[in-house]
Amino acid sequence: MDNQVILTNKPNSNSNKINQDYFREIKGVVNDDLGPLAGVIVKIKSTNKAVTTSLDGSFTIDIPKQSNTDKELFLEISLIGYKTQLIKITNQNFFNVTLEVNDQLLDEVIVNAGYYSVKDRERTGSIARVTAKDIEFQPVVNPLQAIQGRVAGVDITQSSGVAGGNMDIEIRGRNFMGDKLSGRNNPLYIIDGVPFLSDALGLSSGNTGIEILQNGISPLNAINPNDIESIEVLKDADATAIYGSRGANGVVLITTKKGKSETTRFTVSSATSFSKVPKYMELMNTQQYIQMREEAFANSGTTTLPVNAYDLNGTWDRDRYTNWQKELIGKTATTQDISLGINGGSNLTHFNINLNHNNSNTVFPIDKGYKRNSVLIGINHQSQDNKLHLNLSTSYSNQSNNLPTMDLTRQALTLAPNAPALHDQNGNLNWQEGTFTNPLAQLEGSYENKTNSLILNMNLSYSLFKNLDFRINTGLTTNNLEERNIIPHTVFNPSDEYTSEMSESSLATSQSQSFIVEPQLNYKKSWNKHTFELLVGSTLQSTESDNQNISGRNFSSNALIRNISAAKDKYIGISSKAQYKYAALFTRINYQYDNKYYLNLTGRRDGSSRFAENNRFGNFGALGAAWIFSEESFAKNLTWLSFGKLRSSYGITGSDNIGDYAYLDSYTVFTPQYNAETGLSPTSLHNTSYKWEKTTKFETALELSFLQNRINTSIAYYNNRSTDQLVGMTLPTTTGFSTILMNSPAVVENKGWEFTLNTNNISTVDWKWSTNFNISFPKNVLVSYPGLEQGTQSSFYVVGEPLNIVKLYQYEGIDPDTGKFTFKDFDDNGIINAQDQQVIKNLNPKFYGGLQNTISYKNFTLDFLFYFKKQENYNLNQYYNVAGAAIVNQPIQMTDRWSASNPNGTYMPAGYRNSDLNKLATPFKRSDATISDASYIRLKNVSLSYVLKIPRAHIESLRIYLQGQNLWTITSYKGMDPEFTTFGYLPPLRTYAFGMQLIF
Repeated sequence: MDNQVILTNKPNSNSNKINQDYFREIKGVVNDDLGPLAGVIVKIKSTNKAVTTSLDGSFTIDIPKQSNTDKELFLEISLIGYKTQLIKITNQNFFNVTLEVNDQLLDEVIVNAGYYSVKDRERTGSIARVTAKDIEFQPVVNPLQAIQGRVAGVDITQSSGVAGGNMDIEIRGRNFMGDKLSGRNNPLYIIDGVPFLSDALGLSSGNTGIEILQNGISPLNAINPNDIESIEVLKDADATAIYGSRGANGVVLITTKKGKSETTRFTVSSATSFSKVPKYMELMNTQQYIQMREEAFANSGTTTLPVNAYDLNGTWDRDRYTNWQKELIGKTATTQDISLGINGGSNLTHFNINLNHNNSNTVFPIDKGYKRNSVLIGINHQSQDNKLHLNLSTSYSNQSNNLPTMDLTRQALTLAPNAPALHDQNGNLNWQEGTFTNPLAQLEGSYENKTNSLILNMNLSYSLFKNLDFRINTGLTTNNLEERNIIPHTVFNPSDEYTSEMSESSLATSQSQSFIVEPQLNYKKSWNKHTFELLVGSTLQSTESDNQNISGRNFSSNALIRNISAAKDKYIGISSKAQYKYAALFTRINYQYDNKYYLNLTGRRDGSSRFAENNRFGNFGALGAAWIFSEESFAKNLTWLSFGKLRSSYGITGSDNIGDYAYLDSYTVFTPQYNAETGLSPTSLHNTSYKWEKTTKFETALELSFLQNRINTSIAYYNNRSTDQLVGMTLPTTTGFSTILMNSPAVVENKGWEFTLNTNNISTVDWKWSTNFNISFPKNVLVSYPGLEQGTQSSFYVVGEPLNIVKLYQYEGIDPDTGKFTFKDFDDNGIINAQDQQVIKNLNPKFYGGLQNTISYKNFTLDFLFYFKKQENYNLNQYYNVAGAAIVNQPIQMTDRWSASNPNGTYMPAGYRNSDLNKLATPFKRSDATISDASYIRLKNVSLSYVLKIPRAHIESLRIYLQGQNLWTITSYKGMDPEFTTFGYLPPLRTYAFGMQLIF
């Protein structure tokens, strides 16, 4: 082993003075294609002498004078991300060195696998990696938005266009039964070695923001994307089994940026974004709307307009037109993002501090919105003898969101186009003499949430002996959420003559705290062509949560509305505490032979407080193997083949993601009192015999590189089967309970193909062009479910079909004689009822993927990403209403109505109080007419940047960039957005951003 390297930033002048005959001084400068490089390590090979380059790329180092008997001396010049150069030291005293970018050679790319790191060429599992260069500078709040379309096998969907909303993520499909909000298929998030929240916030505390953030709040909003160094996604059994039950649905590892430089650097970043709704729905104009409403009354035989037909009887201006989408969701939302970072240290200790402020408002006509303040502190230290390594990191964020109590998108799509103006001549809310429910009245109330998140991590390792290391990983996470829903009486129509007695206020709080400690021993031994590595460790994790929900009504004044104790009527809702404890032993045995044969065995024994004592522990493990056949003699002469590897894995992971105390009898406080006593109401039956859910995973993959790693490709096949599904099995009603939680023999299978292609198309001094492509073909199916037809879940699941399906009526078109919708009567009983919902539609994507190109010319870089998905989903018909039946606008497609002159019309004739037509509207919305192609190709992200280096001004780099998000979508879908098809909620926004990053 070499002696400890001592880094300095200036020549050892004292040594020169002491012995001028033995030392001489050489100088030089290190550049890349863009200019000088700072922080480059310049070392005299086979010695402990080294320096680092300054901001202008220059270095000065003392070397021993050579004699005829001396060995030849070399300068070893290295920097992460560049190819190391060895330069022979001759009699010259100045060296001009240009480093080449390391195009992520497999031999040098290190992948984070959680409890250990592995070279990319040597990994036996399926691990996808996205680095900071693809994550930072994107105008997004949530890190998952930044990796959408960049990772094969990972399906990410944005749940709302409101900043601070939730994100849906599935890694290789849904393994377990249950809807998305249950969180049963959420992956495990690990941030700097510490488990983080996986479930959406707010859903367990009574979620007072159900109207505006119906899918909750993503916990990952707490992480500033610019603080992330890399995100690794662990997918197969070999990669996830070491996490045991926690990794059943895949693992997302987030590594934050650490200190690297030995010179102090300051980083200032600022960006401004502008966001708008990318597409308005085509709705009826006033003329078309009035015609529809008049037809409705005529077809219903109504000759005298009712008093409440304000849009027709002259109360409202019949010729007025307002584009309500432009009025209510047409504002340009702005975002300000500012960061200040400090990075530096010495040769033994490095630190990184980053402060960030993000302020985003909304497209709604309010000035409030989402704010996040975050701080990241990281300290890395190693001892002089290189035995001790200490990594400390702290991440804290404070978030707040102030929104309307309701998403105004619904009103924007349904308000009559001739409805009155929002404000009267005096600028006050216009209620049109009590005939108009003004949507801006919702702004009188507010939904507010505040979230504080803290992540503390310490990772300490010490080399006990030459081949034996001890490591301990500890962490603490806390998360506090407070939600308020304020509904003053002023949100209601003044004609109702409500007072503050109708004002309401609710408060929901949720606190969680989790602690983890993981001691580990790692032994590694190499001899001849053999390498053996053994990892043994244990995990102890404890999580406590506390949820409260209170509300009040009937205030003496709205000035007291935030003080619920001032309400005359008070209600205590959810009040719960829970504790979750988890313990495990795990091991990894890795064997390598001759740098081409690899065997990886992982095992874990988990214990969870979510099971009764007789089933508390479960055993899980996996075996992975890889063969680098390009190292074999038969492939050595294949000049076109740079790398070839065949790998495979098989293993079992478990799941305990079922909630706490589910095996016990549970009771809920029964609020109404009897004889002045509060009672308990039983809510579920105990079952101490249910056990762990299990997922058996198999994968095989081929990885190839051609033409000196200029073309890199992989193809993988996976097959996962999940058994022992924990579901609510149907009980006789005489028991007093409809279901009981127990293991079902149901089997869910996820299988598919994943293909990736990375190419370096051009690589010259001035021009560089690389392409990354991935595509996934997933298939999810319920293989078996004995007893399904006898239970209530037959309404949701069908054997042989995916989990994400809907059972619908079969739409047969319009009867040309009557103009009524017709449906197939499967049981031929002359009645269309639930038994006729026999058509099955699969809402899972058939395939999805992304295509990224990065083109650089000198200091300019252009990067763009296309994201695509093939799928079916709900269309315009999901919110069909009988035309003209109410003061509700309709999509322009619904002007194609049946009439005697248009017998081939798409929709039924307009009708006001025609009961036959109204009855047919419901089965139509539950028919296959509501499902159609929702495929799309989206220009997800575009970035154009220019980097300038000014060493004389001590500016290491100045990056100026323009960004675009969700810029352009190719689709046949007629709604607002094919990615997010839920009616009445804001879709993902189109964003333009510009910013700069200054490093000095």
